[in-house]
Amino acid sequence: MIALKDVTKRYPDGTVAVGNLTIEMASGEITVLLGSSGCGKTTTLRMINRLIEPTSGTIDLDGRDLGTVPVHELRRGIGYVIQQAGLFPHRTVADNIATVPKLLGWDKERQRRRSLELIDLVGLERAMADRYPRQLSGGQQQRVGVARALAADPPVLLMDEPFGAVDPVRRGALQREFRRLQRELKKTVVFVTHDVDEAVLLGDRIAIMREGGEIAQYGPPDALLAKPSDDFVASFIGDTRGLKLLSLRSASEVPATDVGPGGLGGWLLRTDDDGRPLTWRAASGEGTETPVERVGPSGSLRDLIDSAVASPARAAVRVDEDGRLVGAVPFATLEEHLPAPEIATEPQGAA
Repeated sequence: MIALKDVTKRYPDGTVAVGNLTIEMASGEITVLLGSSGCGKTTTLRMINRLIEPTSGTIDLDGRDLGTVPVHELRRGIGYVIQQAGLFPHRTVADNIATVPKLLGWDKERQRRRSLELIDLVGLERAMADRYPRQLSGGQQQRVGVARALAADPPVLLMDEPFGAVDPVRRGALQREFRRLQRELKKTVVFVTHDVDEAVLLGDRIAIMREGGEIAQYGPPDALLAKPSDDFVASFIGDTRGLKLLSLRSASEVPATDVGPGGLGGWLLRTDDDGRPLTWRAASGEGTETPVERVGPSGSLRDLIDSAVASPARAAVRVDEDGRLVGAVPFATLEEHLPAPEIATEPQGAA
């Protein structure tokens, strides 16, 4: 567990970036620090690995005061991922990943083996091991950055808007990949973002911060969405709290029906030879084919709605882990499984 108690960061000019912050972040969970620029979330993150020293207060990791730990020892036990990946341009992908293991004195064979393991883990091809960062896309570079942070198997991972500089399509893929990794690795993660949807998707707990490093509300995503503590939190989350709540419910809750050779509503679903859905096409043979938006096992009810809206058959398409067709979910079935969420009409404490 990471515990911050009365932590303050005051700069020489008197500016208080973080004031008397007290928060506990559970082991094995993703704690998201969510807020606008200037609210102190990145300062808080950097105080944990002492890139910034707090003015006062204590930060403990599993009961050990981090202020008493030598900085080099502390940082070797904490993975750190930033927005631009921060890769060394003159080093190959494998050598970038092995940065900390090399500092720890691992032999070259062990470094190489660990790099290849992590290349597999973050969903890259091993052929990329000997490429340089300039030869990778932005999304691929971010995956390498995550792999490098995991190289020495640190118990704690700090992530400062790691996917913020990536285009929306690749960003969604990276978020889903990281969520998959975390289910497997169970790291203690502190994740900084200003994106509410990203926080809801990834966070086990979310701390919404206002200027000065003050926590406006802290708790599980569904609790924050259902009952914002005040007008500030309600305004920050926005008016689509119901849709965000749907992203917390699994697509697997909704049964899929067999599409069959007759299709649905006058539309046929075309698959490849391995049973992976490709396109919808009119049973009449008229018009062009429409690509399928597939929803995998880790998808949400919101993903099902998006898939159904994009489908000319007005049905979402569910697939298994290998991308093979599980079945379709018509809108009528979706409606049966979408009871109105219990969202407070006023923030807690409102008159």
